[in-house]
Amino acid sequence: MSLLLCLLLVLGAVAAGVAFYAKGMAAVWKGGLTHSLRGLAFVVAASAAAIYAWGMLYVAGAVLEAEDGGTDSSPIRPCRTGVYERDYWIDDYQVWYVPVRFVCHRRDGTTYDEGVPGYVNPVLVGLTVTGVSLAVGAGFVDRRVPRS
Repeated sequence: MSLLLCLLLVLGAVAAGVAFYAKGMAAVWKGGLTHSLRGLAFVVAASAAAIYAWGMLYVAGAVLEAEDGGTDSSPIRPCRTGVYERDYWIDDYQVWYVPVRFVCHRRDGTTYDEGVPGYVNPVLVGLTVTGVSLAVGAGFVDRRVPRS
């Protein structure tokens, strides 16, 4: 079930990214400071959607590998560290959608992240803050510019 949800989130993020990019580029080409800021906010939102889709692809791959049964499926393959004494205690995994994480659990209660590159969540936060700042800035510029 979580694999299907991961893939649906990837598809939704890609569709949103394409829509945001198209709308943003159309606004940038209109000209004017307000339109340019609003368009850049949409382009940054498209980038954030692309980074989210990239991270969720890693999570979907890890879930697909973790749910693959059969020979050599225990301990969970994406959670293996290469140290048998630690890998022996792996018993479960959990998927986080925000922030994008694939978390491995051990029987002793410890957890650790695996599978998603470390740059995904910081870049996602940075792009989100930048996009919101551009959108708020466009709103302030729109209020300050007198209309004819």
